[in-house]
Amino acid sequence: MGHEFELTDAAEVAATPEEVWDAIATGPGIDSWFMGRNEVEGGTGGTIRGAFGAYQPEYRIREWDPLERLVYGSDTAPDGRRIAYEFLIEGRDAGSTVIRCVTSGFLPGDDWEDEFEAMTTGGELFFRTLVEYVTHFAGRTATPVTAFGPPVRDWDEAWTRLGAALGLPARPAAGDRVRIGQDGVVYAVNDQTVGVRTADAMFRFLRGFHGPMVAGHHLFAPGANPEVEEKAWSDWLNRVFG
Repeated sequence: MGHEFELTDAAEVAATPEEVWDAIATGPGIDSWFMGRNEVEGGTGGTIRGAFGAYQPEYRIREWDPLERLVYGSDTAPDGRRIAYEFLIEGRDAGSTVIRCVTSGFLPGDDWEDEFEAMTTGGELFFRTLVEYVTHFAGRTATPVTAFGPPVRDWDEAWTRLGAALGLPARPAAGDRVRIGQDGVVYAVNDQTVGVRTADAMFRFLRGFHGPMVAGHHLFAPGANPEVEEKAWSDWLNRVFG
């Protein structure tokens, strides 16, 4: 059966078109808000490669109009699966910029609903993290950290445990003030994700598609060692959710 989809996110941000373009069209920029580690070979016909755990997508750049438009996507798989991203940048007066992101594609199979829900909630978090990045960290480069916890059987309990680990009496909610090594604020929440921003990091917790709690963090403090950080966060996830 399968499902054709198109999702649109938009926001006006206190950043210049140049800052937004650097965030979406360079490897270090994408590393600072999306997921995992990324490489960009720029220009039409170029390639964007990602690495998020065992997931290593490769996208062909279809349109490359600096400061205005970027379109890239996967090739169509034998079962019809495909995904594409279109970013539109519109500069406004006083240095602000409107970012629009259209995500479209096709999910095959009769069980596409769960994957679509995970993709939608994850996409909401990623776009909101992009907004947070260009608003609060523009010009800075993050070290991406990916860590996986143990399988979760009861997600309501897991989100409550996360809240307790952040110093809260219940599941985190948008706007909550928390403590995660330093003071922070919850900037994004939906059914499957939580995002926390501090002065030097964005910490993100996601419901893994196959069961674990996943940490997909961005650390802006200089000198962060990804291997050391990933080991530390894996241990943290196992303590909190084990």
